[in-house]
Amino acid sequence: MSKASYTKPALTYAGQIKQLKDRGLKIENESKALHLLEVISYFRLSGYWYPLLADKKSNKFKSGATFETAFTLYKFDRELRLLVLRELEKIEVALRAKMIYVLSHSRGAFWYLDSSNFSKPVKHAETLSKIGLEYSRSDEEFIQSFRTKYSNPLPPSWMMLEVSSFGALSSLYSYLKPGKDKRQIANFFGLSDSVLSSWLHSFVYLRNVCAHHSRLWNREMRIQPVVPRNPHNEFIKQTTYHCPVSGLLSPLNNKTYFILSMIVYLMNTINSKHTIHIKLKDLLVQYPKIDLRAMGFPDNWQSEPFWKYNG
Repeated sequence: MSKASYTKPALTYAGQIKQLKDRGLKIENESKALHLLEVISYFRLSGYWYPLLADKKSNKFKSGATFETAFTLYKFDRELRLLVLRELEKIEVALRAKMIYVLSHSRGAFWYLDSSNFSKPVKHAETLSKIGLEYSRSDEEFIQSFRTKYSNPLPPSWMMLEVSSFGALSSLYSYLKPGKDKRQIANFFGLSDSVLSSWLHSFVYLRNVCAHHSRLWNREMRIQPVVPRNPHNEFIKQTTYHCPVSGLLSPLNNKTYFILSMIVYLMNTINSKHTIHIKLKDLLVQYPKIDLRAMGFPDNWQSEPFWKYNG
């Protein structure tokens, strides 16, 4: 089947408002809507009025659908992303610290350069290439000082990993050969090494979603994390849900709810006094009209012992 060329013209802000109204979207405050289209953009906001469509093909809105409802979804999603980013930073820092400590004591300061430590030499080489670029671009004072004083092409791991991306950290851990060191790092986070590798891959994807301000609240995760069979600590018991669209029992690990549960699980280990579960519940109270089913939340999610964790 041949593909058609895209021929739709760009619309003025007034044209965008007219199109939305013609399709049945109620706009009570046109000056506010005009401002939001100007500073956020029609296309970005369209992801939030998509759930309000009655007919996805003709782009006709449901009766009573409003621009304000879509903007409320946008605001909720923005706050959810900021919450997630703050916690991912703590997980990334903890992972970096544990990897540096365990592997530097076991395999030396430059363990990350030794291909014999890794199960996939080609992937390791690709990761090293990215790390090298991060090193060359870094303007951190400790990196500049190392370049001045030493002849090594790259610094020891406790320096290098401080300027390496979350993606590089995830790759180094995932490609690390199975063994005592890899298990020790995973055990710290209450997981098996295979599950931690899977979760880190998902977190890198999640971080990119949040960092690029992409829609999160009802996203189906392209990178789906493994469901742990025997987690060392308390985790959610319900890992499937009845899909509101198909009515079928579906896995939860491609839903925002599962990703949030993963973050809380790791934070239970990293900081027993964390408050992400409280902040999440407060956010949901602040936005009571958010469809939790679209995020994968089971009806009885708050009754799970996992969500009653008090540190």
